[in-house]
Amino acid sequence: RLAVLAAVSAALMTSACVTVIDAGHDDDYGWHGQNAQPFDGARAECRAATGKGPRSDEFRACMASKGWTRS
Repeated sequence: RLAVLAAVSAALMTSACVTVIDAGHDDDYGWHGQNAQPFDGARAECRAATGKGPRSDEFRACMASKGWTRS
């Protein structure tokens, strides 16, 4: 039983799905990524590329291209 529990725990810890829950700003909450680029880098690149914030369609499309979606 312990081996099964350890295997399940390891699988969950290495999962490729990420949710941003410890964000520094309200606009950073609710983003989910699977096999996504690191969040801080993706956010900075999308801000620079679009010149807009996370509530804009352009910013969301940019983040989606980097593996991030917002709920």
